Amino acid sequence: MASSLTKDPAGLAAEKTFLGHPRGLANLFMTEMWERYSFYGMRALLVLYLATNVADGGLGMKDATAVAIYSVYNAMVYLLALPGGWLGDRVWGARKATAVAGVVIMAGHFMLAVPAELSFFIGLAFIAAGSGVLKANISTMVGHLYPDKNDPRRDGGFTIFYMGINLGAFVAPLTIGWVGQTVSWHLGFAMAGVGMAIGLLFFFLGFRHLSEESSRVPDPLPAAARSAIVRKALVWLAVAAGAYAFVGLSGAFSIDWVLWPLTILGLVLPAWYLIRIKRDKDLSQVEQSRMSGYIWFFVAAAVFWAIYDQTGSTLALFAKNDTQSALFGFGFPESWFQSLNPLFVMALAPLFAWMWVALFRRGKEPSTLSKFASALVLIGGSFGVMMIAQGMASGDTKVSPMWLVSVYFIQTVGELCLSPVGLSLTTKLAPQKYASQMMGVWFLAVTAGDSVIALLQLIGAPTDTQAWFASQGVVAALAGVAIFAWRRKVKPLMGGVH
Repeated sequence: MASSLTKDPAGLAAEKTFLGHPRGLANLFMTEMWERYSFYGMRALLVLYLATNVADGGLGMKDATAVAIYSVYNAMVYLLALPGGWLGDRVWGARKATAVAGVVIMAGHFMLAVPAELSFFIGLAFIAAGSGVLKANISTMVGHLYPDKNDPRRDGGFTIFYMGINLGAFVAPLTIGWVGQTVSWHLGFAMAGVGMAIGLLFFFLGFRHLSEESSRVPDPLPAAARSAIVRKALVWLAVAAGAYAFVGLSGAFSIDWVLWPLTILGLVLPAWYLIRIKRDKDLSQVEQSRMSGYIWFFVAAAVFWAIYDQTGSTLALFAKNDTQSALFGFGFPESWFQSLNPLFVMALAPLFAWMWVALFRRGKEPSTLSKFASALVLIGGSFGVMMIAQGMASGDTKVSPMWLVSVYFIQTVGELCLSPVGLSLTTKLAPQKYASQMMGVWFLAVTAGDSVIALLQLIGAPTDTQAWFASQGVVAALAGVAIFAWRRKVKPLMGGVH
């Protein structure tokens, strides 16, 4: 982390740098790494804790309920990134929004550390809300460090920043997961809170190194409009509180009264938002066409994330119930499997970046449609492997850990074909009017996918069967084949974007 005195690439003036980048990148890197450490550490424990017997310190919930809670929680994190971005743009500015979000996340994790069920679920809501706001604003501050959009360091800065995500995600299950499963669930959750506290410390200490742009509110909300929004929010909050109080007093309240409304919201809101943009009369004919093409990619991404995000739910339960927790004589907790994805990302991402450039230079780089199709076939294939593994794990038989290792590897390859490409494509197809909002729309694909899984659990679909994995695997693979087969019809909709 040592600084050095160097000259920036534009040849402006000597400045203190972090690996040749603005010094503030070091603080944002550490903030993001520790925030992701807390996020993925808690997530590695979540379903396992919910589904573990009360006698063993868990909440003793049914597997289906645990998976539904996990899916709804994950859906809300990405759903709340949209209003999180709005808060940064219209109310607080990116720096204040990130600071507030970090404090909320930290408080949420420490609430999880309290051995009380009510505190646990309030803490979960805090983490979801804070994570959505932080996710939408911290990347914006990285961009603010490079006021010159053509600064040759810009892409490299984001690459370094995103390495922090995977470093935090890799270490978290190995440490928080181990403590949570072998020492105390609540101590593990407390470790996540400490991680977020460390991230906040780096953030606050680095204020002087951040761009002044991060403190500004780009499009301030007028005072009258702010008051109107607060009044409406309080009215809806009062209505919701009254409704849930009535249900609670009647004795009919259960967790389903929370899961069903949030699941429906996670399905309806993304669809409504896409339709709203598509029907906007201010959009040009080319922008209308591009939005029609984008909907194809959005649906494909939702299918992909619906399967991919089960790494912390159905695959975690498969690891617990049906997989040997030892390899080459070395035993380990089931939560460690969730370190595989970030490990594979760190190993394979540079290779993929090099490969796409090499293929482009030879005129052989696959189109965006082909990359999406490949990602869907791969994610579908990973659940084909899971179908076989589930069949082999019948009765008391537990399968080798290598089955899950292979599944995570296949899914990571699929992720690298879809996630970076999807982010880039979103910026290219975004209508000018919605340029800053479309990244939030991309995150809504995760919300939609996770909400589908939550819905399947709420209606009683069993996750510990071959049919669960086979049906989703086939749907994803067929979606990939369909996109590839119809690529000549979708490509003209993209308005010249490749």
